[in-house]
Amino acid sequence: MPTKETSGIVISNKMDKTITVIVKKQVSHKKYGKIITKTNKYYAHDPLNQCKIGDKVKIKETRPLSKKKRWTLIELIKNQ
Repeated sequence: MPTKETSGIVISNKMDKTITVIVKKQVSHKKYGKIITKTNKYYAHDPLNQCKIGDKVKIKETRPLSKKKRWTLIELIKNQ
């Protein structure tokens, strides 16, 4: 089973070695067909504390690292 990868924007880096990433995706409404923006919030492991708020990052799913942390940072795509 391949691991899931996604990209998003860092909205918080106040925790030690943890960032909060918001991922937006556009989906079509089942009944009406209107395009809706859905957002998901993920806690990701940032071992070097290198990310800042507003950075665009790529994350991947991993084993559970804490109660809520199930993702890890792959790369920093764009600095803010």
